[in-house]
Amino acid sequence: MGSPTPAQNNHGVGRRDLIKRSAALGMIGVPTMGFLSACASGGDSGGDSGEKGEKSDKNPLGVKENAPLKVVIFNGGFGDQYAKDAEALYHKAYPKAKIDHHATEKIQTELQPSFNGGTPPDLIDNSGAEQMDIGTLASKSQLADLTPLLDAASWDDPSKKVRDTLRPGVVEMGQFDGDQVWAMYYAYTVYGVWYSKTNLAKFDTEYPENWDDMLALCAKAKKKGVAGWTYAGKYPYYVPFSLFPFIGKIGGREVLDRIDNLEPNAWKDPAVKAAFDAYYELFKKGYILKGTPGLTHIESQTAWNEGKALFIPNGSWVENESAKTTPKDFEMSVAGPSSLDSSDKMPFGTIWAAGSEPFIVPAKGKNSLGGMEQLRIMLSENSSKNFINAVKSLSSLNGGTDGLDLTPGLKSAVAALDKAGDNVLNPRLQDWYVDLEKQRIGVSVLGEMMAGRMTPAEAVKKCQAAADTTAKDDSVKKYKHR
Repeated sequence: MGSPTPAQNNHGVGRRDLIKRSAALGMIGVPTMGFLSACASGGDSGGDSGEKGEKSDKNPLGVKENAPLKVVIFNGGFGDQYAKDAEALYHKAYPKAKIDHHATEKIQTELQPSFNGGTPPDLIDNSGAEQMDIGTLASKSQLADLTPLLDAASWDDPSKKVRDTLRPGVVEMGQFDGDQVWAMYYAYTVYGVWYSKTNLAKFDTEYPENWDDMLALCAKAKKKGVAGWTYAGKYPYYVPFSLFPFIGKIGGREVLDRIDNLEPNAWKDPAVKAAFDAYYELFKKGYILKGTPGLTHIESQTAWNEGKALFIPNGSWVENESAKTTPKDFEMSVAGPSSLDSSDKMPFGTIWAAGSEPFIVPAKGKNSLGGMEQLRIMLSENSSKNFINAVKSLSSLNGGTDGLDLTPGLKSAVAALDKAGDNVLNPRLQDWYVDLEKQRIGVSVLGEMMAGRMTPAEAVKKCQAAADTTAKDDSVKKYKHR
């Protein structure tokens, strides 16, 4: 990724001063430390635990052909059919292997006993509200290093390693400390402000590229009984999906890096307060759909689909997750944050995009090589295209959309990435410090601020206090941008 470039063609000069004068898988997260403490017993992390077979050109990992394979998939916005389809390819390659497939929303609850007992599955889609803290699991030697998978020949082209077929940044996301890779982020998500081109056309406008125009559109919509914004009020850790890149756009990617690094006073950067002020203004002016603080992600998405609100912070899984309530002529689209004013450090089009849906291979799985082989199959062109068609989301396979007839939301996501160019942000707080990002900041601070129960100034202080607490907690493994 390139360095931040000065914003160009941004309007609304003095937006911060004006604000000062007027002043975005699932379900609620559960506490994780008990589980992670229970997983603290050691074990050699690596990709060679469990059953082994003979390596060959068709079997570069040396999977034992008759070893059973146990897979657990998070049954969220993507469902699990794509995984079943890939498992069918595994069975075709290894017909003697029995595959145990299980889908659940309760990743931590259901897997805790098996981790504690040293009998975890071979492959886990570690996602959703009960996502396990990957960094902590890795630090407790509970995960296999996926380097053997990345260095193996790709499924489609033996002359290419798996790592050479992935989108930029995907491998690095799985590296929490050093060169070892603890997770494979299978999906590639575009986060931002989602909207309907059809509904904006009703107001004779397109997506507002600056905050003054955003507020003007919200005011116009309000007069016609339509809210400007809604969000998952019960799970307000959705709000950062558009708020975090807004902060980065205003102050530069280094602001988000300092926040990720848990640096002292990182949250007190003026860019954070400016972004908080702007979002708080949506509440103060009545531009947020009434009752939003009590809505789930599904309920808020449904209200948005029904045209009750124009904008919603979300990730690109939303197209699949809300498909049942989305009108055929909705023209679902995504954009990066509007420019706050002309002094923004990054241009309009800056967006948050990154690997998502982390798959992990437990170190103590009976067939960890089989778990990696299943990922190798999933990263094939056929499996990738099947995933894209089935769930309306990009995969981490680079160029995986070639020849596909993309849905409106997915087409918009690809266009947003093209527009962003090097201006793609990837804040790591949500995967480095899950509880801090989701609960202590997302729920306890941003949820309160967006509901009007906390001022932006108070929110800044509480975010910094929560980050400082994590920074001082010796039981939490720390990570930093390189």
